[in-house]
Amino acid sequence: MVRAPHSDERPYRDAEGRCPTVADTPQAPRDVLAIGRSGVDIYPLQTGVGLEDVETFGKYLGGSAANVSVAAARLGHSVALVTGVGDDPFGRFVRRALRELGVDDRYVVLDRDDPTPVTFCEVFPPDDFPLYFYRRPRAPDLQIRPEDLDLDAVRGAQLFWATVTGLSEEPSRSAHHAAWEARAHRRHTVLDLDYRSMFWSSREEATAQVRAALPHVTVAVGNREECEVAVGESDADRAADALLDAGVELAVVKQGPRGVLGKTRTERVVVPPTPVDVVNGLGAGDAFGGSLCHGLLTGLPLEQVLRNANAAGAIVASRLECSTAMPTAAEVEAHVAAHPGTPSSERLEDTRV
Repeated sequence: MVRAPHSDERPYRDAEGRCPTVADTPQAPRDVLAIGRSGVDIYPLQTGVGLEDVETFGKYLGGSAANVSVAAARLGHSVALVTGVGDDPFGRFVRRALRELGVDDRYVVLDRDDPTPVTFCEVFPPDDFPLYFYRRPRAPDLQIRPEDLDLDAVRGAQLFWATVTGLSEEPSRSAHHAAWEARAHRRHTVLDLDYRSMFWSSREEATAQVRAALPHVTVAVGNREECEVAVGESDADRAADALLDAGVELAVVKQGPRGVLGKTRTERVVVPPTPVDVVNGLGAGDAFGGSLCHGLLTGLPLEQVLRNANAAGAIVASRLECSTAMPTAAEVEAHVAAHPGTPSSERLEDTRV
């Protein structure tokens, strides 16, 4: 079997369950390689009512890793996504949407047994957006195996993005660890703490898996609840310190109305939230993630990285959809200029021996 890049035809796993990589079609190293959830978001076009009363819906590319990939591509980076989709119309839609939005889909594994996930939401602005995941009996993006990975692409990517959801089941969990082993703690190995309880048998299991992952990554990003699951701390500074103690080089803690904290061994930055009239807050974190990728790759100062990421998240929160709402660099720049805020920054003494 041969993969055909930029084609709707994708290989199944072979008779022994293997999915060949695309080493036969060499590519320049990607700026960003992400691994994780993809699927279809079905969002109501009427807001403020329950799904039982919604009459029309919009169909969009969805899934956290897919959205982050699109966000980074929209900001000018070469991006590829490792994920799985079903052999069904929604799977074809996901692959086509990725390509149309600038993301290389050559590492999308086609699963002949499991359907492409679909997610519904309800939209009650400004702060209530219930999600309903349809990922049964199994989600193809959690069936990615270590042998499905192109380890040269994993090693070569300037930034590798993964989410905690990918650790919730095997074989995806083993694939993530295989990728981290291949990267050998390379710079810009990011873990989105992205904890969603419905994907886990228990909170304790999630904590154990996150703690096993943290020594292999250089950046961790999450909100206070996700940090509490990861390291047992919900206070932003204590959570950031615990993440640094676990081995990361940069901890980013999103605090909602208190803004976002970024902390390294030698720097502490707090950036206030960006005001916005919220339409749908569900894509804000993924827009933040894509902008975080951009800031890390371009070497911006930490304060500017976080200001831009906040602005990107705010822009998407002001729009209904997620993937197709991701902002351009010009939109982020304009939003930052219009909402300067007053960040705080301080140098810290590195107390490591």
